[in-house]
Amino acid sequence: MSKQGIGVLLTLVAGIAWGLSGTSGQYLISHGLAINALSSVRLLLSGFFLLGIEVVSDAAKVKSALRDRGFLVTVLIFSCFGLVANQYAYLKAIFYTNAGTATVLQYMAPIIIIVLASLKKRQLPKWVEVFSIFLAVFGTFIMATHGHLSRLSLSPTGLFWGIFSAFTYVAYILLPINAIRKWGSLLVLGVSMLFGGVLFSILTQAWTYHYPLDEGSLLAYIGIIGVGTLFAYTAFLKGTTIIGAVKGSLLASVEPISSVLLTVLLFGEHFYISALFGMLLIILAVMLISIQDLLMEKIKEKGVTK
Repeated sequence: MSKQGIGVLLTLVAGIAWGLSGTSGQYLISHGLAINALSSVRLLLSGFFLLGIEVVSDAAKVKSALRDRGFLVTVLIFSCFGLVANQYAYLKAIFYTNAGTATVLQYMAPIIIIVLASLKKRQLPKWVEVFSIFLAVFGTFIMATHGHLSRLSLSPTGLFWGIFSAFTYVAYILLPINAIRKWGSLLVLGVSMLFGGVLFSILTQAWTYHYPLDEGSLLAYIGIIGVGTLFAYTAFLKGTTIIGAVKGSLLASVEPISSVLLTVLLFGEHFYISALFGMLLIILAVMLISIQDLLMEKIKEKGVTK
């Protein structure tokens, strides 16, 4: 297999692994694990292992980052308003809906970013972006109502947490950009997860909750922490270093698709045709944005080489 092929494969596998993360979380929640407890254990263990990888590979960089005041301030803000908020909102959305629905709703984040960028620049978005916004909004409407204005097919609470998780995902994407450029993704995410996990555990008294330890739950812990966080993130980073971030983001759009399929296969969830159609519209909207970015990147590359 070529190097590009390996990059594509790693990115696709990462997207599927992220889909497994949501379904693993749904399993644990449905088997008695409180959302506060699940958020705490995922953040703590993932942060510990990610930071451990950085310490082993470059301990000097870790020490320098921890002595940098700007880095620590970014970690504090990102942990609270990005990581913890998004983790909590996403798991709440899963609790009130299911992993597939929650993941698709969260994937509206790129559409929100386009709207915010247009407002900041005080200019209209491109026609592709306008069409994508329409698809995402219409897709959400179809998912929420099945096309009937008089009733909601999703619970209002589930819809709220799903859309709120998209907004917190925007914060998750935007807040650490400068720190990641300076220190790298693994270090920023590892320290932020560990800090957020410690803080959230103290605030919620995570040690007071019951943690199921049966065979199925242990597999789900591995799914959400080992496969869905540690493996998925490192595989995605490796894949995008080969094929580029824009193409990687496009391929990672397989996440909501895998999450829906896994939700059906593992939990026997029934999705109406109208709900699936709404999900498809949202996924298509995100893919259109990614394709536009990919084309713009190719145009810039050609301009540089001329």
